[in-house]
Amino acid sequence: QVQLVESGGGLMQAGDSLKLSCAASGRSFSSNAMGWFRQAPGKEREFVASISAGSVRKSYADSVKGRFTISRDNAKNMVYLQMNSLKPEDTAVYYCAARLAALATSVSRYDYWGQGTQVTVSS
Repeated sequence: QVQLVESGGGLMQAGDSLKLSCAASGRSFSSNAMGWFRQAPGKEREFVASISAGSVRKSYADSVKGRFTISRDNAKNMVYLQMNSLKPEDTAVYYCAARLAALATSVSRYDYWGQGTQVTVSS
């Protein structure tokens, strides 16, 4: 089992920066690919970013590429999402997810999920 707890969400203005954190516990964190997803009201959960176990590979949704950066600290069992130049369309609940395999971008491929943290961006 892997437990994930997100933090760092909040109410922001367009153009602001925000850093989300995800604390992981349980099975060997350093072996898991990790991802960030988001879900806006009335919409399906969508991929935001993912990172391989050793941080060698990263993948981003086109909508956040160049603005968001995913990183991880295996010594601290933490994953981060640095979000810059926030836009109102970034408003969503952001979820951290773990996959007991290689990096992936599909919701269905992730095995464990956190409870989410709300990010609201006003114009």
